[in-house]
Amino acid sequence: MNLSQLRLKKWLSKAFNLTQVNHSRLKWVDYVKGIAILLVVYRHVLIGLERSGLVIPSYMVNANMIFYSFRMPLFFILSGMFISSSLSKRPLNRLLYIKFESLLYPYFIWAFLQISVQILFSSFTNADRGLADYGYIFYQPRNLDQFWYLPALFNVTFFYLLIKTKLRPPASVQLLIGITLYFLSSYIHDFSMLSDWMEFYFFFALGDAVSQFFFKEKTQNFFKNPIVLIIAIPVFLLTQRYYLSNEEIYYLKEFSGKAEFIIISLIGCASMFFLAFRLESWNIFSFLRVIGFHSLFIYVMHVFAAAAIRIILMKVFHIFDPLLLTIAGIAFSITISIAFYNLLIKDNIFWFLFSIRKNKITPIANK
Repeated sequence: MNLSQLRLKKWLSKAFNLTQVNHSRLKWVDYVKGIAILLVVYRHVLIGLERSGLVIPSYMVNANMIFYSFRMPLFFILSGMFISSSLSKRPLNRLLYIKFESLLYPYFIWAFLQISVQILFSSFTNADRGLADYGYIFYQPRNLDQFWYLPALFNVTFFYLLIKTKLRPPASVQLLIGITLYFLSSYIHDFSMLSDWMEFYFFFALGDAVSQFFFKEKTQNFFKNPIVLIIAIPVFLLTQRYYLSNEEIYYLKEFSGKAEFIIISLIGCASMFFLAFRLESWNIFSFLRVIGFHSLFIYVMHVFAAAAIRIILMKVFHIFDPLLLTIAGIAFSITISIAFYNLLIKDNIFWFLFSIRKNKITPIANK
């Protein structure tokens, strides 16, 4: 290997943080997060193309609806799995501050930046933004594209930890609280800063509840069993077929639809866990681990990059094929987000975009 190749290898390792990714404690966690964030990016790239006036093929729309059934519940379940271990390592006040710094602080910074960019470059973007949109940051994050997830996860964590530490209810009561909040959330969608965390509290509580046995060797071996994945695949496909054929479920219009959505989403989440354990065992598609390790940073930055490549391809190169634009949007936005963070934010003057304190930026990782 010559000097230029060594330099390129070193640059790539730094740009994609490969050393730290390779030493990640639980590889299957990064696989799960990688799968989930990839599906999130797919949705937002697709939305950008739709807003640009392109006609999206039905198979791409259906794929988006399938992914919608489990991708966000998956994130909340995974976060819930590690909340008790995090609480055992640090006091409540300290843990809540860490969550504020890693979730709510980036939300305020990047939501403000995205709205500002969309206003300044309104002649190029497909978002109709105005000064009133800054107000949405505080009460209606659902109107700010992807950003609703960060305050929702912080609020879920905040209220869950308060109930867990102050009232000390059993896991079954936490799940009951979650189910109640889930169904009540439909009545306050006009205030999504409240309804979002209510909708996903159940999944977070479920993650904490199953963590008591999930990390035991017997359970881990069950998830690693290839036969389990083979059995799960047809069940997953059948439930997704039913999901697509029932409008009241994926639009969550009726009580029965919301109830069925929980079952369908849990089957989807379990299937992704089975898949992640298999990928770890086979040690393949390691790029998913890199993506998963950087999922937070991809989440807040990918819309910027996706919009940029879409504008360039459509306005400069006159490319209008939805599939080609989707593939390019996903690849470019993920790659640029990871490299931008590792090269220009983590150890540079732009550290304040993700952290209140310098050198305190860490992924929401396996801890």
